[in-house]
Amino acid sequence: MGTVFEELSADQTEAGTSEIESLCMNCQKNGTTRLLLTKIPFYKEVILMSFECPECGYKNNEIQSGQEIQDKGITIKLELKSAEDMNRTVVKSEYAIISVPELELEIPNTAKKAEVTTVEGILSRTADDLASDQPVRRALDADAADKIDQFIGRLKDVIELRAPATMVLDDPSGNSYIENRLAPAADPQLHTTHYSRSREQDKAVGITPSYDNYDFTDGSQKQDPDPDRVDPDNVTPDMLKGEVLTFPTNCPSCTAPCQTNMKVTDIPHFKQVVIMATNCEACGARTNEVKAGCGIEPRGRRITLRITEPIDMSRDLLKSETCAVEIPELKIEAGAFTLSGRFTTVEGLLESIKEDLQKNPMFTGDSRPEEETKKMEALCAQIDEIIAIKRPATIILDDPAGNSHLQSVTAPEPDPNLTIEEYERTFEQNEELGLNDMKVENYS
Repeated sequence: MGTVFEELSADQTEAGTSEIESLCMNCQKNGTTRLLLTKIPFYKEVILMSFECPECGYKNNEIQSGQEIQDKGITIKLELKSAEDMNRTVVKSEYAIISVPELELEIPNTAKKAEVTTVEGILSRTADDLASDQPVRRALDADAADKIDQFIGRLKDVIELRAPATMVLDDPSGNSYIENRLAPAADPQLHTTHYSRSREQDKAVGITPSYDNYDFTDGSQKQDPDPDRVDPDNVTPDMLKGEVLTFPTNCPSCTAPCQTNMKVTDIPHFKQVVIMATNCEACGARTNEVKAGCGIEPRGRRITLRITEPIDMSRDLLKSETCAVEIPELKIEAGAFTLSGRFTTVEGLLESIKEDLQKNPMFTGDSRPEEETKKMEALCAQIDEIIAIKRPATIILDDPAGNSHLQSVTAPEPDPNLTIEEYERTFEQNEELGLNDMKVENYS
């Protein structure tokens, strides 16, 4: 069985589109909608839709996200300084809000559909939309039309880089993206933060709380008809220790029904963690994820490993979803939430980084310049040299939540190649973890 969302390739002989007869919103007669389910870089699964009406000639193209809502929302800030910044690819979901603070400009999520475009494309289209209604405004309100003209002029100054500006993309679904020109290294002009959604944002993206056990008549909780039933919200790690729990879910690749196995286990000299593994029999996809079983630590943790011998490749490594990974010698930096939580080895982590680079069309696709493709191939070769202990390197795990771990081969004695530092989190790190608004004492 093939996957529902196929990757686009120049070797494809069939596009895999579906045609549906649908109503034309312009002339109220029937037209044809073509659907294509595919994958694109950093946007994963998407649905491309194209409508055309043979009666009135009306056409409409649209893109919708086909992937699940992410655990956290995302805010991306880009400083616009050069022509290359204007050409950065922007993947905007239907929930994203785009703003330019210097212009007091905000494009709400109701104004535009989901799309794949560029920074210049967003700003230019905004200027064109404002200019298109100017003749009517001048007839009705000349003063308002003059102010709009001045604003359009300021907007064009930003587009032509005559005025400094910052573009902010805020997406509560977490499914939007602005291209990093220096990837996999960090981009000093691009700042990405993740945040916990508010109740209103959960409702906006279609995530609503369950009211099955709530009595709306008096605001009280309904009584459980089975008093011996174990409340899943009160299950402790000790109750689950040694047990492998299985629950139904859907495959993240093809959405076919499958099962996820979950087990609580102890990591020596560290803590309890929850390991979850999903294996889809329909498409063969396999995923594994690790989450801390003991909450967020009082302090952040930074782990530094100097790779000098083959035994370093076999060290057990626990990377939580909040942990950032850095390899300074290769200028590789993967921020939090990029590689997901995983329990692997140092070699396994390096292989995962290399695999992500090789499979990502944004780095190696046909549209990329040849020099950038060769640069990425050279980077992957350097990772292979590190795995073969032919190139010295350092791996840094920086986890503000303190839930990441790297095995010491000399424990409980100090490890000369391993350095573990604990640090006080910044306000921004606490904000990203949702701790600033969390009340932990004096509940009454």
